[in-house]
Amino acid sequence: MWKTFCLSLLVAGLFSCQEGKRYQSFKPGEIWLDNAEVHINAHGGGILYDGGRYYWFGEHKTEGEAGNRANVGVHCYSSDDLYNWIDEGIALSVEPEGSGSPIEKGCILERPKVIHNAKTGKYVMWFHLEPKGMGYRGAQSGVAVSDQVTGPYQFLHAGRINAGKWAANASEELKNAPVPALEDAYSGGELPGHPDSLNIHKRDLEGGQMARDMNLFVDDDGKAYHIYASEENSTLQIAQLTDDYTDHNGVYIRCFAGRFMEAPAMFKHNGKYYLMMSGCTGWASNAARSAVADSVLGEWKELGNPCVDADSATTYHSQSTYILPMPGHPDKFIYMGDRWTPENAIDGRYIWLPLEFDGDRFVIHWQDEWKM
Repeated sequence: MWKTFCLSLLVAGLFSCQEGKRYQSFKPGEIWLDNAEVHINAHGGGILYDGGRYYWFGEHKTEGEAGNRANVGVHCYSSDDLYNWIDEGIALSVEPEGSGSPIEKGCILERPKVIHNAKTGKYVMWFHLEPKGMGYRGAQSGVAVSDQVTGPYQFLHAGRINAGKWAANASEELKNAPVPALEDAYSGGELPGHPDSLNIHKRDLEGGQMARDMNLFVDDDGKAYHIYASEENSTLQIAQLTDDYTDHNGVYIRCFAGRFMEAPAMFKHNGKYYLMMSGCTGWASNAARSAVADSVLGEWKELGNPCVDADSATTYHSQSTYILPMPGHPDKFIYMGDRWTPENAIDGRYIWLPLEFDGDRFVIHWQDEWKM
């Protein structure tokens, strides 16, 4: 049905091809067809630039509310110009129902990101995972690897993060404080009292830290980092990965305690590190947040909402998923956001906009149509 709808748009003349290319510009929020005339299905995704091509990995959604769960897996597309995308198929498939796998059909598998390890030659995918039937109580991270950028990816493991390890910046006061009971897992809004008074960090010390919305970042020295919403979403954590990028090495920090941030995206510009995040309002969009630091492991300083035009209070009706640095252009970056449609998950739209810099701050302006 979705392909028929997209084909009808093509026949109606809403899309045109020039020199074999359908698109010559970005039109945020509009239907975006791939080479098979189907709306691109890569939600909550990220991009890997490899071998002169761009590879877009994201959640494959299906129709209706049930499409918010993982019924297929992680989709991959490739492009040489960022406008026109070739369907490369399913890079990571969920396992059949009844298999007992952590990535069984019907689980929640969100925000997949892929990075390449120059030492091992492997492509490594991380994602937020909620095993089937756990709602959002699992707060796990999953890992898969492949010898080929487009896959297929082999699932390795999933679980909580850095069990038995304190954050590098955890205070002695926090380490020695009691852990009050928290009966229900956080599902949105605010926790009662200040999160540090609940000491979720210490509560999860033995079993490992929670991780929901997430991203990856590889620094110039080859060290890779996992950025994720933790501690019942109240605090962002940034953790260093092992040399092969398939696990954590125990080094991590807590950031923005009690600020309830999710959807993190990190990038580097002129020697400084930047983050873009959203607040925690479920599927509803909210005002974005940004921060800067001289080191990945902080200290981080908040900079406010980078969106500056009308609808800035909703991040132009989107939520951040990735900031794409343009190869060969050190001052050019693209904001990638999702406009979620939870009642019909497959109809989620993509909001891509250019970043601009104002001193140490980055800003994002709305544009109905733009070119690189």
